[in-house]
Amino acid sequence: MQHDPETRKAAQDADRTRLAAFLHRSEEGDFLRATGVAMGDRGLAIIGASGSGKSSLALEMMARGARLISDDGLWLDGANRMHRPRTAPAMIDARGIGLLRVAPVAGAALTAVVDLDREEPDRLPPWRMTDAPGGPVALIRGRAHPCLGPALCQYLAQGRAE
Repeated sequence: MQHDPETRKAAQDADRTRLAAFLHRSEEGDFLRATGVAMGDRGLAIIGASGSGKSSLALEMMARGARLISDDGLWLDGANRMHRPRTAPAMIDARGIGLLRVAPVAGAALTAVVDLDREEPDRLPPWRMTDAPGGPVALIRGRAHPCLGPALCQYLAQGRAE
């Protein structure tokens, strides 16, 4: 846990700006290097370095009822909605198996960002937020989480308690 106020403030600042490292602004809009999944209209953007497990986490969630938006990046609009790129293949990368066909959905509301590069130190963490084009969204630190896929499916289905 981060009890020192200066350490806590630095961590909050890093959380707020975390999404910016994966966001590319252009004349066409805001493109996010992430894998997107959804349950109904509630979606997650999964960010992390190459090889961090974005596609593997999406596959685990898809086995539990989530739907893929895109494994190849997402467009984000000013209302924090994720949109599947027109040219994105209807496939997901399954390491060691190959590209698997999927029936993707067109988009969903960005409910939270899952960061696979950062580990959560707290058992019951505070609400963490990151800045997105349409305003702040929840940030979940997911590296080394033992049951991340099932927990995220439940998060999308029922939300988080206060």
